[in-house]
Amino acid sequence: MAKASPRVNRTICVPFCKDTYAKDVENDKKFRHNINKIRAIHPELFVSSIHNGYRMKNRYFSKKLRIWIRRIKIGSNSYTIRPSFGMPYLTAFTDDVKKALFLRKLDVPSWALAHIFGKNSVYWYRMESHLGKFRVVGTTINEPLNIPLHLSADEKHTRKLGEKCYIPTTVGNGCILGVAVSENAGNEALKKSYSVFTEEARRLHPDYSPKTVNTEGWAATKNAWRNLFPTVCILTCFHHIYIKMRNRAKKKYRDIFLKTASVLWHCFEAATQRSFSQRVRRLAEQGVKDVLPDVILNPLKKLQTNISNYSVSYKHPGCHRTNNMIDRLIRRMNQHLYNTKYFHGTLEAAECNIRGWALIQNFSHQNPATVKKHDGKTVRLNN
Repeated sequence: MAKASPRVNRTICVPFCKDTYAKDVENDKKFRHNINKIRAIHPELFVSSIHNGYRMKNRYFSKKLRIWIRRIKIGSNSYTIRPSFGMPYLTAFTDDVKKALFLRKLDVPSWALAHIFGKNSVYWYRMESHLGKFRVVGTTINEPLNIPLHLSADEKHTRKLGEKCYIPTTVGNGCILGVAVSENAGNEALKKSYSVFTEEARRLHPDYSPKTVNTEGWAATKNAWRNLFPTVCILTCFHHIYIKMRNRAKKKYRDIFLKTASVLWHCFEAATQRSFSQRVRRLAEQGVKDVLPDVILNPLKKLQTNISNYSVSYKHPGCHRTNNMIDRLIRRMNQHLYNTKYFHGTLEAAECNIRGWALIQNFSHQNPATVKKHDGKTVRLNN
């Protein structure tokens, strides 16, 4: 039996005032006027073919929300106009579920949400997963020129039905901009997963190409980004040199490790590319001279051998020399996956769930202490 093709989402979410919506939806001329007004301000909300015109179609009554819903016809396709105060699939009003979804940022389980806010655990699980059907880039960023030119990318190792799988993740300016689920970490699989971010970014900005992307150093990750963005400069995370030394030497060779790590970060703080290269070379040479343990010396030798992968960052001001930003977000992802006991369904269901989680992370409130630290301003793309 042939596999059924996925259903095309033909719903357009449009901002409407909840108080006046009931009157607006009844009048064809007024509804069209509102649509045209919103199109002028937010053209990214609509399909490009709407520029050729559209026709008013029918309307139907939503039994869930007890409101009327309009449909329009663009070309040969019909689209449902969903008011922004309603959740996807018209499952609830946004004001009624926003607090519960905020708690999902803190990984409050679905059964606990059901205990506090009613319904059942499946209802809240689906509420989160439905968000994953939206474009992560287009939802998070409104202005095409605001897409970050300096990115970080890495794969989170996890499990689906007990089998190992991966979550290729792209991050920029404190927000998750690309996330997908891959069954392996090979060249083609990672290229396909990272291409989700590429397609969404270029849908918003057709000529978009990042200047740099910081990776952990996995060859398949680098190959995927080179294939998707031939002009991108791929940087290797300096922090992982330190991590390799720390994980193997901190306990057994504590004093030697602390001394070497201090000099290593002194190399990182070099003001120029030339100074950086010189400090790394001297550190590696001194390590050989002092006969440092292999667990410390080998990462230093590797750093010296691949110095060009690290020093090239000096040519790109504003780039990410370490993967700290994506590591912070992946730690949250790791906690989320642990609390949900990883993925239990199909690959598509897993991807919808993690994409929904990513959007909640991007839009949920920040710690007030963090906002206060930045003089009342949030530091993410969408704020």
